[in-house]
Amino acid sequence: MEPLTVKQQQLISKNVIAACKDIRKLNGTGYRFMYLAGGFIAHYNLAGFKAEYSDGTLSQDIKACAHMNRYDNFRTGADAAYYHSKRDTYNAILKGL
Repeated sequence: MEPLTVKQQQLISKNVIAACKDIRKLNGTGYRFMYLAGGFIAHYNLAGFKAEYSDGTLSQDIKACAHMNRYDNFRTGADAAYYHSKRDTYNAILKGL
């Protein structure tokens, strides 16, 4: 698996942070990152995810699920860089909340 580039990480974190303020701003890229994050489910599609978080609780769930998205168990190996890029993106989102 290819790690997320710095640019991808920035785009994802910017979009998810914006969606925490207004869920209607969540795009496909932010949605794909979030539904693959620990503690989140797909809700079948982007519209379902937006409906689930239309009450403004996305930032609360992101904070509550932070412990599941550390990827600390990937220290070396082929997939370590990928999971570390996911961790870094999640941490950027947390920092922006």
